[in-house]
Amino acid sequence: MLTKDEARIVKNLQEKKNPDKAFNELVDLYKERLYWHIRNMVKNHEDANDLLQNTFIKIFRYIHNFKGESKLYSWMYRIATNETITFLNKKAKRLKLSSQELQDFLVNNLESDAHFEGDKIQLLLQKAIATLPEKQQQVFNMKYFQQLKYKEIAEILEVSEGALKSNYHHAVKKVEKFVKEHQTFHD
Repeated sequence: MLTKDEARIVKNLQEKKNPDKAFNELVDLYKERLYWHIRNMVKNHEDANDLLQNTFIKIFRYIHNFKGESKLYSWMYRIATNETITFLNKKAKRLKLSSQELQDFLVNNLESDAHFEGDKIQLLLQKAIATLPEKQQQVFNMKYFQQLKYKEIAEILEVSEGALKSNYHHAVKKVEKFVKEHQTFHD
């Protein structure tokens, strides 16, 4: 299941053979994919960077628990997803917002985010995604932005492929409807 590089890196980390070098290789292999996975959920560059660091700290701390029963990045994405959900729940509680209100807040702040490089349609897409239930958001982000296969998403989220396909189908329909209803053709 693991590539040769992944197997070597995991073995070196678990056996503490030159762990700094192995960890740096792991970070180089996955930092960009994990960053965008987290960024799609939190919308904010600084929060995504902080969560990425926390994710890699947990990966380093718990690599000895990785048994190779799933793909390495599935295990890592699960850690990143859990870290991000915990962060979002704490943020919503701190701001006294529902999870939906928090999503609206995050998307509305995108316009003032210096690191957001999207145009108006990208912003509209983010607003549409923010209206989705949490599970549909996760599935949509992983399938649409990261182009993961249903099998990979199922492994990360620990749900059936059938449920994912249904979630993605419903998410796409809701996003399309939102975009059609909110798209303006005069600029």
